Formats: sequence, structure tokens, C-alpha cells
Amino acid sequence: MIEIKAADVAKLRKMTGAGMMDCKKALQEAEGDYARAQDIIREKGKLVANKRADRTATEGVVVTHVAGTKGYMVCLACETDFVAKNADFGASAKAILDIAVKNDVPDMETLLATKNEAGTTVADLVTEKSGQTGEKVELPFYARVEAPYIAQYVHINNKLGTLIGFNKEVPYEVAHDVAMQATAMAPVSIDASDCPAEIIAKEREIGREQARLDGKPEAMLDKIAEGKVNKFLKENTLLNQSLVKNPKLTVGQFIKEADKEATVIAYKRFSLND
Repeated sequence: MIEIKAADVAKLRKMTGAGMMDCKKALQEAEGDYARAQDIIREKGKLVANKRADRTATEGVVVTHVAGTKGYMVCLACETDFVAKNADFGASAKAILDIAVKNDVPDMETLLATKNEAGTTVADLVTEKSGQTGEKVELPFYARVEAPYIAQYVHINNKLGTLIGFNKEVPYEVAHDVAMQATAMAPVSIDASDCPAEIIAKEREIGREQARLDGKPEAMLDKIAEGKVNKFLKENTLLNQSLVKNPKLTVGQFIKEADKEATVIAYKRFSLND
């Protein structure tokens, strides 16, 4: 069997991010051929990914970055908190985010097909991470927003993040508070006007059914349902929610106090726990 030196193993580990023993075994199997050894490690990643395809990846990290008028957010997910808290796993999420930023990637499909400087696609990087960790690893979320001013917020557990785009620059404290509000309260949309029609229809039907169960007259059901919808929109759209830090104000009013012309025009939020 060919002798594999520690320096060779270290070099392959730097190239692939795989464990030392995995790198040594791959180099031995490839008889010292680095390219072949990398292929072996990738194949191992595919094997692990296939074996664990039915597992649930509910742990992981959310990372964000704002570059001028563009904001990016990536979530890299795994099975256990132990792996999620590993520095290498966080670095992998950051590396994928860097690829998205560098290439100004517009959507998930494009991101998965985008290559790093070594010529490896993001999809393959995710698969390789499965091989390195022995867990199911996936990329469940990617978002890019564009606005004149963008705020970002990632919760302390790194599992929950938000990007908020404003139509103009606002004070940092205001933008930060709005981003924290959205992260904590999970609004379904920015305002009533951009709330998905299917959500409104569902809430309307729930309102009608509840009123019917309460014994309300049939002729009143539509009016009662609309009242329920309006209440839902007030509580679940960002600009109409009561501000957590000052419930006397809505988020929209809070922004207007800082700048009468300012408002939110873009919003993306993701949580591994939702």
C-alpha cells in the first residue's frame, strides 16, 4: 500500500473539509491521486446523503449578509445541534453565502448550480457536507432582497433570521427594531395588500365556520368573517402589528415617526423551527 504522509492528508483535508481519517483512506484508495481522492470523498457524501434521505434536518444555521442595496440569507440544515454548533459547519454555511453574494445569485435553483472557485457546485458542497458529518445536510432556504436600505437580524440561536428592505435609509435603531419585530412576531406579509390570497381565503373560511358554530345567523356570517380577517391582518402583517417595545404604536407608525416617507418594501424571514 502506498505510504500517505501527514502533509498529504492535511492538504486533502484543506481541499475537501473532510475528516483526517476519511482523507487518509481516500488517498490510500486513490494511490495518492488528489483528484481521485476528492472524487472518492464526494461519492461517500452522496452515499451518506442517500442513506439518510428520509431523516429530518431540523437543526442548522442561518446566515445573512448585506452588500449595499442587496441582502442575502442562507440556511444550511443538519440533523443534530452538535453538528450545527461545529465551527466547520458554520463556516460551510458562510462559504455558501459568500458564493451567493459574489455571484449575486437570484434564487435557490441558480444557487445550487453555482460553482465555487474550485469548480464545485453548491449542490455538491452540500452533499459533501453530508459525507463529512455523517448526517443529512440540506439547503432548505435561500433569499435575496433588493432595496435602497436593508436591515438584517439573526437570532442568537442562529436558527432564525430576517431581511427587511426599506424604500429609503432610516436610522439604524429603527431598522434594527423592525427587523427584530419581524423575527420575533413572524408576520405573514408586509401589509394587507401583499398578504397571499390563499391565506386570506383560509382565514375568511375559518371565521365563517366559527361564527356558524357559535350559532350566528347565516345572513351575518360574511360580515363576521370579514371582521375576523381584518383582525388577522392587523395582528399578522408587519406594518399593522403593534410594536413589541411600544404597543401603543404600530410598526408602520413607528417607522413614520422617524421618517414620514419611509416604509418597508421587502421582507424575508426564515426559521428552522417553524
